[in-house]
Amino acid sequence: MKQRKQAPNSSDLPVYLFKQGNNQEAYRYFGAHLEVQDGVSGAVFRVWAPHAKAVAVVGDFNSWVPGEHTMHKVTDGIWELFIPGIKEYDIYKYCITTASDELIYKSDPYAFHTETRPSNGSKVYDIEGYAWGDDHWTKESAKRDVINSPMSIYEMQAGSWKMKDAENGTPYNYAELADELIPYIKDMGYTHVELLPITEYPFDGSWGYQVTGYFAPTSRYGTPKDFMTFVDKLHQAGIGVILDWVPAHFPKDGYGLYMFDGAPCYEDPNPRRGEHKEWGTMVFNYGMKEVESFLISSAMFWVDKYHVDGLRVDAVASMLYLDYNRKDGEWEQNCKGGKENLEAIAFLQKLNTAILGKYPHKMMIAEESTAWPLVTKPAADGGLGFNFKWNMGWMNDMLSYMKTDPLFRAGNHGKVTFSFFYAFSENFVLPISHDEVVHGKCSLINKMPGDYEQKFANLRTFYGYMAAHPGKKLLFMGQEFGQFIEWDEKKPLDWMLLSYDKHRQLQDYVKDLNHLYRDTPALWQVDYSWEGFQWIVPDDSKQSVIAFLRRDAAGKMLLVVCNFNPVLRQGYQMGVPNPGSYKEILNSDDKKYGGSGVTNGTVKAEKGEMHGFEQHISLTLPPLSTVYFQVPAARKPRAKKAVEAADAAAKPVKKTAAKAKKAAPAAETAVTASKRRGRPAKAKTPV
Repeated sequence: MKQRKQAPNSSDLPVYLFKQGNNQEAYRYFGAHLEVQDGVSGAVFRVWAPHAKAVAVVGDFNSWVPGEHTMHKVTDGIWELFIPGIKEYDIYKYCITTASDELIYKSDPYAFHTETRPSNGSKVYDIEGYAWGDDHWTKESAKRDVINSPMSIYEMQAGSWKMKDAENGTPYNYAELADELIPYIKDMGYTHVELLPITEYPFDGSWGYQVTGYFAPTSRYGTPKDFMTFVDKLHQAGIGVILDWVPAHFPKDGYGLYMFDGAPCYEDPNPRRGEHKEWGTMVFNYGMKEVESFLISSAMFWVDKYHVDGLRVDAVASMLYLDYNRKDGEWEQNCKGGKENLEAIAFLQKLNTAILGKYPHKMMIAEESTAWPLVTKPAADGGLGFNFKWNMGWMNDMLSYMKTDPLFRAGNHGKVTFSFFYAFSENFVLPISHDEVVHGKCSLINKMPGDYEQKFANLRTFYGYMAAHPGKKLLFMGQEFGQFIEWDEKKPLDWMLLSYDKHRQLQDYVKDLNHLYRDTPALWQVDYSWEGFQWIVPDDSKQSVIAFLRRDAAGKMLLVVCNFNPVLRQGYQMGVPNPGSYKEILNSDDKKYGGSGVTNGTVKAEKGEMHGFEQHISLTLPPLSTVYFQVPAARKPRAKKAVEAADAAAKPVKKTAAKAKKAAPAAETAVTASKRRGRPAKAKTPV
């Protein structure tokens, strides 16, 4: 057996950076890599096992005998061995001799590919050499302002959206899934697909949230290059790909990261910090530099090697708080006497700075369920450094409100409007996720009160409100057509429901809503500022009606009116910003969506002050409905009137008509703009 001529030492850059917590591409060094050394083909194996007495590589190639291929310690805690003759797909593990002389068999933390459960060995795999075809997507994405772009996300689980053979539980592989998925996503108008974790995991029932392979797409659906094909095909079709990623905890499976070398290695050694007992999982040791390098490298790996457009970081709240899901006496304070996990905070800041520093057009999305401040503000400003956060408060309030019998919604009106007290404090995503349709919580359609018809009407009203509320959108698969049963990862969605009118009509409504959202900059271009939103009717709790405006960067507006009660309201009056005709462009009560067909057509504004505006309109509000109206452009003042107004502001001298004709039209000043009823003074963009 021939070894490389010179083993690496502690001064080698990858090792040095790894130990400093700054190796953001540790997967290039650790794991199994096919190489040619001294003219001999094989693979070099490297692993970090700081408490091990000895480490050996075992596999089919040596009949799993530990003494055949013993690794060498090249520096403190790092072991290496080149084995000739190793081929792609060879199965291996590390046999570690612990400090107590016990032999334990571990899969490779940096493996690119694994066996399919219930087997759990690592596989040698060459991830280089895939011919990507998404250059156009990559170049266009790099120019995109993700904060001020439309984002309508379809959250899905790869194995249960559809199945190749449902009777035998056979899923599509990644490449086949892309071919099935792309026409649907494009037709439905979604901008992105978000996959529940595909990082390798042992237990189907964890849905991927208990990870054993942080660098391996699960082999349930094929090889790593199959997954590259999935991302590539979606990108070529103009669809973004977001992955769920789980740095908060990991399971106790014996072959995984748990007690990797016989002692706490990846997990926090402090029993009051290192375990989530309720989940049966371990918490990473965020203060360990080598663990920092491991996790940041994993995040970077999916962006670098698989071209993914963003990571949704799971369970951030459990990372931030030392007392998360712990009773008194089960946790201890930090060095400052607080309950914040200071190491985890520093890790998240470092993670987001690394990813968004290199790829500012990518997305780092926090699933954070508390009121932790500055989640989406830069680390340099004291924030956590994410660029998006799930709005769990909005989700909880709105699902609670929508579940309420309409007779009692008047007393809960604040749940609809409360989100606007903080709507612009972070860059929010509005999530209706898988978590809300499992474990006895009911499907979304079954949360809705009323009879069969009213359930659909309620849901259409909610979806219309959600699409118009500031923030990006996320909807879990099946909710777009009203799946009645809870999601079950063992079965495909109930696509046969589309043979029923109401379900097909709901799907058509969501499709039209998605396309209208994407085509209407007022709904996404100024998502995180009061400049893009204005209340008209926030306080009609008695009738459960709200009305508001959305405005794009050029000042073009959309009027949105929601009636959350099953009562037809005729002659409902409200102030509007501009004179002219208001054209109804989407109505959730339209017959084509399964509604009763109460529509407005075009409504002309009438003179008369209301809600701070100089004109108003009179509408017919269908029962349980959301209605969108196109706001007419503001009328430009005639030259004569504009000049007279400008001159009058300077000195009260009467102008002649002849002089007025010679003068150029005066631009609207900040002063005159501030006097326009119902519009903020600071909005200087022309309408």
